[in-house]
Amino acid sequence: MEWGMKNRLSQLIQKDGKALFLPIDHGYFQGPTRCLEKPGETIKPIYQYADAIMCTRGVLRNCIDPAINKPVIMRVSGAVTVVGEDLANENLVTGIREILRLNVSAVSMSVFIGTKYERQSLSNLAKLVDQCEDYGVPVMAVTAVGRELEKREARYLALCCRVAAEIGARVVKTYYCKEKFEKVVEGCPVPVVIAGGPKTETQQETFDFVYDGMQKGAVGVNLGRNIWQTEHPVAAIRGIRAIIHEGCNPKEANELYEQVIAGKA
Repeated sequence: MEWGMKNRLSQLIQKDGKALFLPIDHGYFQGPTRCLEKPGETIKPIYQYADAIMCTRGVLRNCIDPAINKPVIMRVSGAVTVVGEDLANENLVTGIREILRLNVSAVSMSVFIGTKYERQSLSNLAKLVDQCEDYGVPVMAVTAVGRELEKREARYLALCCRVAAEIGARVVKTYYCKEKFEKVVEGCPVPVVIAGGPKTETQQETFDFVYDGMQKGAVGVNLGRNIWQTEHPVAAIRGIRAIIHEGCNPKEANELYEQVIAGKA
């Protein structure tokens, strides 16, 4: 692996081999998502606890302070919305010149395996990898399921992750599943980070699945709504960070969460 690629990956995955990514790219298909109407304001109190921020070029240009000291993962797929016919019908919307111009540390795009647009999304992933490898920019593949959340089971997720890695993704983001998640990670030759999906009912539930996923081999998480849509975003991200980087268990993370809320930590 050449120096540039190693350098960019080291900005994302920390010295302990773990990572906490903070995505705020939901507006590319949902519009002004609740609590993300003003992305720059949303992340101000919490970005310091993340290892990288994930967003689109529009939000990066207009909402993120250029002096921010965090790596950026830029989403480069899109051209679909929640009111359209099929969320899987994405395309690449940002090219390599813009990627380099904005000086991002990595890029991300969704792949929709098992849909009628499977070939299109995987072909786009191959094209993106070809472009980015020339300049040492890592590609993170996002194994998306659109509205079909029932697909989040180990056999399907393992297939998605492995295919994305085979095509050349340097990191894969996928959903957590309670049963056999270790098989998903074991079958993927590149680092796996856990997607948040819909907001959980309780913060404890988030701590539980983050901890279990880490125990089963994930290097970290890519969580948005389960942080910035919560009542206490700073406490939420600090609890999650404690699990990822400090080796805390869910109970200890929840205790820290309560302490932060009470102003005692």
